Amino acid sequence: MSQSAHSPSDAAVTAMRAGRVAEARGLLEEAIAREPSDIALWLNLAGAHRALGEMKSAFAALEGALRLNPRSFQALLMKASLIERSGDLTQAAIGYGLALTQAPPPEQLDVPTRRAHDHAVAVHGDYTARLRACLTDAVAGGKALGRSEECRRIAAFIDHAVGRRRPFHQQPSTFYYPGLPSIEFYPREDFQWLESVEAAARAIAEELRAILRTDGEDDFRPYVDYDEGLPLDQWAELNRSPRWNAFHLEKDGARLEVNCAKAPRTLEAMSRADRADLPGRSPASMFSTLKPRTRIPPHSGVSNTRLVVHLALIVPPGCGFRVGAETRSWNPGEAFVFDDTIEHEAWNDSDLPRTVLIFDIWSPLLSPTERDMIRRVTAAADDFNGAGGGAL
Repeated sequence: MSQSAHSPSDAAVTAMRAGRVAEARGLLEEAIAREPSDIALWLNLAGAHRALGEMKSAFAALEGALRLNPRSFQALLMKASLIERSGDLTQAAIGYGLALTQAPPPEQLDVPTRRAHDHAVAVHGDYTARLRACLTDAVAGGKALGRSEECRRIAAFIDHAVGRRRPFHQQPSTFYYPGLPSIEFYPREDFQWLESVEAAARAIAEELRAILRTDGEDDFRPYVDYDEGLPLDQWAELNRSPRWNAFHLEKDGARLEVNCAKAPRTLEAMSRADRADLPGRSPASMFSTLKPRTRIPPHSGVSNTRLVVHLALIVPPGCGFRVGAETRSWNPGEAFVFDDTIEHEAWNDSDLPRTVLIFDIWSPLLSPTERDMIRRVTAAADDFNGAGGGAL
């Protein structure tokens, strides 16, 4: 039974613990008459009514608590449990879901409340699964959804509707171009050149291995390289660390000729793509190596006017990549295109390095006129600020 530090309900608590529930109810009603703004009294009164089987009165007491604090986790949790006791499992599950949005971390809960919390999670999880199955059946008629882009989007739509997936939006750090959709992974069909890049994957991997055999990692540089005096935030652990290394072919819009000479087939394969070209910024490309047991923290890119391509080359098991609400694994020889201005992260939980080819392209939704205007605006901003360049 809940108890406020300033509550006059000590006698009621003692009575409840002794099993004198009716007496406790009366004492709590008297206490509320004196202290109507004490939410703990209302919660305790609801508990007393519930123990006496007075469900209508218990609901009324909880409404008193919720008038004082509509976001009270304990009041919402108890209300859902009363609804469940009444037999309305669907509304109880919805109520539990609402309570869970206000729940503190489970480790902060006492044992009885933690049990009630875990029960709420289980009931709401079952409800969500049944609702998702119902909505999927409404589309597919009892069959599994297909693998087309339309089916992928309707599956995401259903997951959003049942609360299993939260929406992510573009959050570019510098340049935001309005009107471009927030698409985590773009459909392969939007890029006719993608298969030709994948067809060159074996040759690209051979060039990468030749670089590693000849130079080791001498020409790889820490990808995160900020001055120590800057606010590093999530990059503090990886700043200037070889745990995330890059062999740059193109950086800040310029070719690194010494490196490019070691990967001619890689450059030829990338030339088939619609490469972004922004003076001082793009094109950009690199072999990106993530060392064992290393995670790249959630972050967002610079501009939504371009997209990023990953071609998997050396990928041991235990590696993964998340963009927004969608997580994928890399499969050697396969490529995907994503919007890096949507929060994304990567990890290598294996005991071996992971290396992928990364390069940038234009958003396919920009017209030639828009691309020209974007080049002008970006160049003018860099000239005005006396600086250019940006991370891939």
